[in-house]
Amino acid sequence: MAEVELSTPRDGIALVTLNRPDKLNAMTSEMVSQLHDTLDAISVDRSVRVVILTGAGRGFCAGLDLGGYGDAPGFAWNGHMEKGLAVQKHIASLIPHMRSLPQPIIAAVNGAASGGGFALVLGSDVRLCAQSAKFNAAFIRIGLSACDIGTSWLLPRLIGASRAQELMLTGRLFHSDEAARIGLVVESYPDDVLMDAAYAKADEIMQNTPIGVALTKEGMWSALEIPGMQAAIDLENRQQIMATFSDDAREMRRAKSEGRQPRFTA
Repeated sequence: MAEVELSTPRDGIALVTLNRPDKLNAMTSEMVSQLHDTLDAISVDRSVRVVILTGAGRGFCAGLDLGGYGDAPGFAWNGHMEKGLAVQKHIASLIPHMRSLPQPIIAAVNGAASGGGFALVLGSDVRLCAQSAKFNAAFIRIGLSACDIGTSWLLPRLIGASRAQELMLTGRLFHSDEAARIGLVVESYPDDVLMDAAYAKADEIMQNTPIGVALTKEGMWSALEIPGMQAAIDLENRQQIMATFSDDAREMRRAKSEGRQPRFTA
């Protein structure tokens, strides 16, 4: 059975489902490798406009499977430290991989999102959750650092440094209502409504041009790393001119003038 399932429930939407429900979708080397492969396939598929990431069963992702993650693929290190670092890099590279996709990723968090699962939520572009969802930066609770898989960079930028420090230093579980209140997620929904809400959000995004969406995702992530406003404005200026002369923008203008829905070519 595939540990990551890729499906197309609606036109333009790729649904990526972490698929180890008996283990709350805890990460193994095989799951992480399959997720990398899935992201690679999506990144070159023009028919995919939006990605929804969720978990099978009653959890989103409980983090690493501490009982049997396996070895990282690639060079066969012999030393214990070397093997551990290879595993760490294999997992952590998911976050820049998610960021590099031209399509936005909506995290539909349907239960526990801990440790590495929490990082996948943070690395997504839009975050929605079910009322049963719960989150934590778990590794500090097992004697390690909470600074893991991009969390130390992402979480303060999403919710502010003060809240991020408290959540990371305590490693405490927090639930959907708090996640919505502090702005980690856009909104929480009854469990049976979550996926419909994710599809509706994807539909909203798909009203915009593919190039406009891709440039917006790229620009927003880049702006988080730029130290000064002028550098961000310089990037924005170039993106706007690129978008202006794109086929997508021309089709959007034609569609509006003709009173119809735009037809973007795959």
